[in-house]
Amino acid sequence: MRDLDQKKTIDILNSIMEFELAGVVRYTHYSLMVTGPNRIPIVDFFKTQANESLTHAQQVGEILTGLEGHPSLRIAPMEETYKHSVRDILEESLNHERKALELYKNLLETVNDASVYLEEFARTMIGQEELHNIEIKKMLRDFSGSAV
Repeated sequence: MRDLDQKKTIDILNSIMEFELAGVVRYTHYSLMVTGPNRIPIVDFFKTQANESLTHAQQVGEILTGLEGHPSLRIAPMEETYKHSVRDILEESLNHERKALELYKNLLETVNDASVYLEEFARTMIGQEELHNIEIKKMLRDFSGSAV
């Protein structure tokens, strides 16, 4: 095994933490903006996503401090389109989840063959983000009639 690039790993983990914290804000906002006859299950979906983002940020923070890093107090920049149809919100969510997937893949590339624990953590998170992408794509299918 090779040595872990601790500085690069900490930087990536901080980026992930900021992104996950932005997810808490984003998904909480979405849960408040949903209207219509299917509101309740969609609100529940977004509340679950917000809670999951917070859990991910906490997990990343624990790893950061374990690596003698300092967890960031910032959140990643968030774009606001001011479009709040369920379709628009789901499309924004899909973009957010795709970016999260990229961040975790970047972490995996950085820790590969340097830390079994961090590799497994990154792989687990990649699996979860891939599942989120699949779920949101399935939700969007009803709006477009085709896969996204």
